[in-house]
Amino acid sequence: MAPVDRLTPLLQRFRVRTQLFHAGPLCGVTTFPAEPGRGFLHVLRRGEMELTVTDERGIPERVQITRPSLLFFPRPSDHAFLNAPTEESDFTCATLDFDGGATHPLVQALPSVIILPLDEVATLGPALDLLFSEVDNVRCGHPILADRLFEVVLIQLLRWMLDNPAHLALNQSLLSGLADQRLSPALVAVHEAPGESWTLQTMARAANMSRSAFASRFKDVVGQTPVDYLTEWRLTIAQGDLRAGTPVSTVAAELGYTSASAFSRAFAQRLGRSPRAWLAADSGGIPTGDVSRASDSTRM
Repeated sequence: MAPVDRLTPLLQRFRVRTQLFHAGPLCGVTTFPAEPGRGFLHVLRRGEMELTVTDERGIPERVQITRPSLLFFPRPSDHAFLNAPTEESDFTCATLDFDGGATHPLVQALPSVIILPLDEVATLGPALDLLFSEVDNVRCGHPILADRLFEVVLIQLLRWMLDNPAHLALNQSLLSGLADQRLSPALVAVHEAPGESWTLQTMARAANMSRSAFASRFKDVVGQTPVDYLTEWRLTIAQGDLRAGTPVSTVAAELGYTSASAFSRAFAQRLGRSPRAWLAADSGGIPTGDVSRASDSTRM
């Protein structure tokens, strides 16, 4: 089977923007509060530290980091570093701002924190070497280039995760589906062309599987039915398009709905209100359970 680009269709529609904000030692206790729509990518280049991270139940957990490691926080999560005041410690840190905030597909699919020793992820080496070289030698265009290099590190990390799902013990999710050689062609096809007239049959054909085998495997690996995933993908795209000012009728047509009313019904069934009512609440800052609007104020 020919290799499939599992990341580009996803990241072209839902960008992740990285911004370097620290390079060098950290002393004492450094805290990173959770902010809607924002994640963090830290690289411990040298030294040791203690990490305290608050899980999704609000329970703090302590982790001792004794090797150079990458710490990836894709979702808003309170965390803190405690390390001795020594020049031997060395960190490089960036914020991650996700288009769509909490609705970004990767935010929903990834664990709350991933800690990987650098020597276990050999493919990160060249990208990190370039990043460290730029961080250590400040020249013209340094902030812009450092930000771009952090994006390269992130993409290399996501590639590694897709190629090594067993190492991370991923739960049922989109990432697990993209890591599955049988399912990934169908997922990529849906990501590339959400407005196609997809059916269970056509999705199964993209995966070169029978309908029953495809439906069963998809539910086992991704955690939802193919039709439910298709609907969720379309409506996630729709939220971004509506925020950008695209008319409801245009969004409906581009996402494969037979009419604006059919789209509005599907939208209301999933999000609890019509597209226009949802957009009015979202634009006005009225709490609706969708934290993605708050991320707009934190984007650099």
